[in-house]
Amino acid sequence: MTPQLVQPTGAAHTRIYSYGAARGENAVPNEDLIEPINSSDEWIRQRTGIITRVRADAGTTAIDLAADAAAEAIERSGIAADKIDAVIVATISNPKQTPSVSAIVADRVGANPAAAYDLNAACAGFAYGVAQADALIRAGAAHYAVVIGTEKLSDVVDPADRSISFLLGDGAGAVVVGPSETPGIGPTIWGSDGSKADAVGMNHTLTEFRDGVAPWPTLRQEGPTVFRWAVWEMVKVARQAIEAAGITPDDLAAFVPHQANMRIIDEFAKQLKLPDTVVIGRDIETTGNTSAASIPLATHRLLEEHPELSGGLALQIGFGAGLVFGAQVVVLP
Repeated sequence: MTPQLVQPTGAAHTRIYSYGAARGENAVPNEDLIEPINSSDEWIRQRTGIITRVRADAGTTAIDLAADAAAEAIERSGIAADKIDAVIVATISNPKQTPSVSAIVADRVGANPAAAYDLNAACAGFAYGVAQADALIRAGAAHYAVVIGTEKLSDVVDPADRSISFLLGDGAGAVVVGPSETPGIGPTIWGSDGSKADAVGMNHTLTEFRDGVAPWPTLRQEGPTVFRWAVWEMVKVARQAIEAAGITPDDLAAFVPHQANMRIIDEFAKQLKLPDTVVIGRDIETTGNTSAASIPLATHRLLEEHPELSGGLALQIGFGAGLVFGAQVVVLP
């Protein structure tokens, strides 16, 4: 007779307990960036809605930002750090190929020996991380998880590049996810379209840089292509996430899209036909585009400015390099 394996199951439902945030130490106004791209403050504001963005000191890494954001989220959650048994970090900014940001952060915040791994889904990374934390906890593979989006994009920006350089900022946002008596994280709608991978991403490889055949790799994008995809295709994904959660747009308290561009955010909200009662995250105005960190940073700020949103439903959607996307509805802590 073949022995029967034990296969664990976890909590029936999960929720987000708390948010934490860390932003780069320096506010960088448009005026500081316009000369290399032969532009103006007015041009940047009209195209992106950005007035200033935050960037970190030279000695600050994505790991430092992640640890600070995670520490705040854990403290606010009321869960002891040694009870965290999974740390998931979404980033494209690990200063080394290995070890992972997550393992170092787990140690710094007192979560050893938590399972720890990084994921690379660019600007959709945070939504991917929340989906995985939800699944791990409901499967019994973890009880409490920290999900972090962290980026130091100022390390991978070409100041003379007009396609994306003026958009990017540095920061980290984190959440603690754990079991819940009622559903707190809706189904995730996620996917990718790698056929358009050249629309936004790194312009060279580290091997090419090592061999002296290319300069230091930096982020580039085809702005019009990304704009059209974000507005027309991602609104379909957002609608699917709302429907999968069993709600309507009228049930939402907040909409927190990836902070890619203010024009995208405004057009997105228009296409979704959101009621005026829905508060929209517009953190990009003073933080910039922080890729995987943008959704938790924007949500953290919304909750600080609008504490009445606590307990309400928020639609969050990330989309970015590799044309990877992820969206879910969550209950705000």
